[in-house]
Amino acid sequence: MMIIVKTVIVGIGATLVMDLWSWCQKHVLKVPPLNYALAGRWILTLPEGKFYHNTIASTSRMPGELLTGWIFHYLTGIIFAFIPLLLNGTLWLSEPSVSTALLTGLLTLLAPFMILQPAFGFGIAASRTPRPWLARLLSLLTHMAYGFGLYVAAFAIAA
Repeated sequence: MMIIVKTVIVGIGATLVMDLWSWCQKHVLKVPPLNYALAGRWILTLPEGKFYHNTIASTSRMPGELLTGWIFHYLTGIIFAFIPLLLNGTLWLSEPSVSTALLTGLLTLLAPFMILQPAFGFGIAASRTPRPWLARLLSLLTHMAYGFGLYVAAFAIAA
């Protein structure tokens, strides 16, 4: 039970670091981060059988989409925090490593590249966006921030 609690805490911490990176990206680099309302809109259209959108931005807004998107974002961060346990076992929680954390960040790129971006109508790995390589780079940096956050959070609770 303690492993689950610690992993949830690590997932929340890593997602907070990811959000801090997104805040810096927005305010320092002047690059808009992902609008989590779009993720919420996607989640809320799933019960209607709508997995793929021409573009999620052209899909009508839905009540509660922003809150739903943020909850989805944090739940995903918590679920992805179990990946280091799959890679290193419970040793990860007492002796976290940067390499495992960053590898996890890389592995989590599969979700936006292969699931969310295509479902949103942006194509595999943002191939249908105006600047796909920029979108890919920003996704990579964001997921590396998440990976770094995994390490920081796991290190903090291991002490």
